[in-house]
This record gives sequence, C-alpha cells and structure tokens, in this order.
Amino acid sequence: MVNCNVFNSARTPDNLHSLNQGNTMGKQNPDEPVFMKPLIFISGFVMVGLLFAFQEWWSLHRMGYRFRAAIFLESWGFQFLIWGVLCWLLWRFLKVRIQRASFALTLTAFLPLSVILSLAQQMLYVFVFRDLPPDHPEPSFWKRLSLYVDAELLDNMVIFWCTFFLYRGIGYYQRNREHERANAELETQLVNAQLAALRMQLNPHFLFNAMNSISCLMRFDIDAADTMLEQLSCLMRMSLERGEAQLVTLRDELDFVEIYLSMQKRRYAERVTQSIRIDPDLYDALVPSMLLQPIAENAYVHGISKTDSASTLALEGRKEGTRMRLTVLNSGVGLHPKQEEHSEGERSGGHGLGLRNLRKRLNLLYGADFHLQVSQVDASHVLVTVVLPLKNSPHASRAAK
Repeated sequence: MVNCNVFNSARTPDNLHSLNQGNTMGKQNPDEPVFMKPLIFISGFVMVGLLFAFQEWWSLHRMGYRFRAAIFLESWGFQFLIWGVLCWLLWRFLKVRIQRASFALTLTAFLPLSVILSLAQQMLYVFVFRDLPPDHPEPSFWKRLSLYVDAELLDNMVIFWCTFFLYRGIGYYQRNREHERANAELETQLVNAQLAALRMQLNPHFLFNAMNSISCLMRFDIDAADTMLEQLSCLMRMSLERGEAQLVTLRDELDFVEIYLSMQKRRYAERVTQSIRIDPDLYDALVPSMLLQPIAENAYVHGISKTDSASTLALEGRKEGTRMRLTVLNSGVGLHPKQEEHSEGERSGGHGLGLRNLRKRLNLLYGADFHLQVSQVDASHVLVTVVLPLKNSPHASRAAK
C-alpha cells in the first residue's frame, strides 16, 4: 500500500522554481511576458503536477505496485491546480506589497499567510479526495487532514516561499528595467537638446554669412542682391518647414544646397563652375539636416573666396554597399600645411565653425559609425569626404510598395 508521503515525494523547491522561472513581469507592465496570463500561468502549474504524477506512478510501477495512473494524475493535477490559482491570486492582488515588503511585514503578515494558504490547500484537497491516502481509509475528515498536514505542510510552505521570493525578484527586475528606460529617455533628450543647440548655432552663422554677401552686392548690383534676398527667404522657409527634424532625405538636402550654391554663384559673378553628380539610388537616403550646406559654405569662405581666378566646386555622392560617400571638391586656397588630412574639418585660421559643428552633430547621431575628413588633393584643391550608414526613409519604402 502507499502512504500519503508517496504522492509528494517528487515535489521539491527546485522543481517549483523551474516552473516559475521566467514569470518575471507584473500585470499591466510592458515587461510582463505572455505566459504570466492567468490561463497560461495556471496551466503551467497543472502540467508540472501531471509530470510529477507520471514520475511517481512509473516509479511505483517498476517496484511492482499496481495503481491506476488516473489516481496519480487527478491528485497531483488537482494539488497543482489549487496552487496555480493561489499563486496567481497572490500575483494579482499582492504583488506590489510582496515586492516592497519589509522584513517585519514579511514575518508578521506573509509568514502567517503562508501557513493559512497551506492549510486551506490541504483542506480543499482532503475534501475532494475522500478515498486518499489509500492505506488510511479513515472516514473522518479531520483525521485525514491531520495525516496530510503532518506529511505536506512543509512542502506547501516551500511552494509559497519560492513563489514569494520569485515575485520579489520580479520586482527588482522590473525596477531595473524602468531605470534603464528612464536613463535611455534622459540620454535621448540630452542628445536632442545638444543637436538643437548646434542647429541654433549653425543657422545664425549661415544667416550672417548670407546677409554679408547680400550687403556686398548691394553696392554694385542691386538686382542680384534682390534675387539673393529672395533665395535666402526661400532657404529660411525651407529650414522652418523642417522644424526640429534632425534627418531628411538627400533629395531635400540637395534642394536646399542647390539654392545656396545658386546664391554663391551669383555673388562671385559666374566665375565659379559648379557640378552635382548623385547616384539616383541615394535620393531617398536619410542624412542629417544641413549636412551639405556647411561644407559648401566652408569651400567658398575658406577656399574660393581667397582667389580671383576661375574656380570649381564639385559635389558627388555614390553608394558603397551599405554606406554612402558624399564628397565636395573645391579649388582655391589649399589647407595650411599642418592641417592636411585634418579630420576635425578646421580650415586655416581656425574658422571652420560649420565643419566643427557638423562633426559634433554626426557624432551625436551616429556615434563612431561615420567618417568626416578634410584633405588637400593638390596645392589648389581641397576635398571634404563624408561617409555615412545608408538608411532610406521609411516613407520612401512604403511609396515604393
């Protein structure tokens, strides 16, 4: 015959810990996994109970005992069904108090609760299975309950406290996740604030240089100055329409820089030959707003403007696998000898504010995943190279479909 201890021989804290491993989320918490839903959670408890039932039945069968497997499946399944419901109710109604409970509250509230729930589970089990244990067919409910309490109270307490500390661990995990999200959000806000500050610094710089160009034209070509003023107005309107967007399509950036180059060509009395050659596959690629204008401005202010001879400015863009390479080549005055191959983008005299500003923005947007270099091709030509990750606008991808 089998006594009541046999039905619980396989129940260990490690088994129960494995059952609950991964149930690490609270209700209505973005970190809560789908298996914390009540149906899945309780079903998991029952499945573990059925596995224990089969293990015990098979062990007894090999020792020569002949019991119906249904007895084991029903008794073990029912016990774990009760505990699955009780543990989920603890999660549903007491998870916050469990996660924040002090040592004193644990001793004065949850220790008595563990005894009460263990006794309640045993009473319900004894009430339903009146013919168990099979070797003690006592008609008295209280006598059978006493047998089960003596044999299983400690096991039930272990189930409760494994669940209790599991929920405590879930609380620590969720709080850490919340802190990580808060820190990530603060970091994003800081980066956006830094980018906005750089944009605010760049726009007045560009506006000052443009107004200075218009002022120079006013002395000998009022019509040209008027046209430049209209173009400047157009550029400012485009800048306002972009708002705080940090990334725009290369097509939009080219629209902006083409107007700027038209202004500069008019200012320098057509002595500058300009060319733009862009791989069509790059038109929908995302680039930082005001990427090309500071480079072109730097070419004019520190290169082309320093000479009276015919000059050239060539802007090219091509795709290189998963990256894109943009280059601006201009003639005029070369770099200072000590600044050749200078990656910071500073021109002679330290006036490369636009390129220094651009480098900071690229660093904030891409980290180390970009390349910006200013190099001297020969005595009168300077090349600015920008290499960025190739990422197309999602709007363009949807339009293509």
